[in-house]
Amino acid sequence: MRLLFIHSHPVPESFNTALYKAAVETARAKGHEVGLIDLYAEGFNPVMSAEERRAYHDDGPPPPDVAPHIAALQWAEGLIFVYPTWWYAQPAMLKGWMDRVWRPGVTFSVPTLSESMRPALTQVRLIGVITTLGSPWWFWTFLVGGPGRRMILRGLRFCTARRTKTFWLGLHEMDTQDAPARARYLDRVRARIERIPL
Repeated sequence: MRLLFIHSHPVPESFNTALYKAAVETARAKGHEVGLIDLYAEGFNPVMSAEERRAYHDDGPPPPDVAPHIAALQWAEGLIFVYPTWWYAQPAMLKGWMDRVWRPGVTFSVPTLSESMRPALTQVRLIGVITTLGSPWWFWTFLVGGPGRRMILRGLRFCTARRTKTFWLGLHEMDTQDAPARARYLDRVRARIERIPL
């Protein structure tokens, strides 16, 4: 499978970066074709300008810095997001990437009076998330409602194939996890990537 990994963490020596590297290495060892987007490392600009917003619904070419990301999305059959959950959702960098890259005509069709919105990334048949969270699972799930999970596994999934599979891996209470707990989570990540069919 053509797997595109999207990583969003500013610190290269972070545990999140270790998760990203472990997932990528496992995918390559399994024989998947791998594409990489490391948003902070590349210095992606997550801010949509006024000019870009005015042209958002036009059929013209996207901004030059967005075009390679669109090409990567259109190449991928599986999308794996690796990021920390901050304030119950994605980092602003990743949300800005979604705002700028998941454009009309690229990932979905804009609804009209006669036609409803339709997905455009119909070659994508897998979406996965590997994340860490500071909050306990019960607080994030039941009291807050897991907004970051819903955004990707429901919202973005709408833009993909009808039977797209999804998975979510989250290490809660990250700030108090010891080294053995982190090692176990790394093993979970490797095992889940290993199960992705070619």
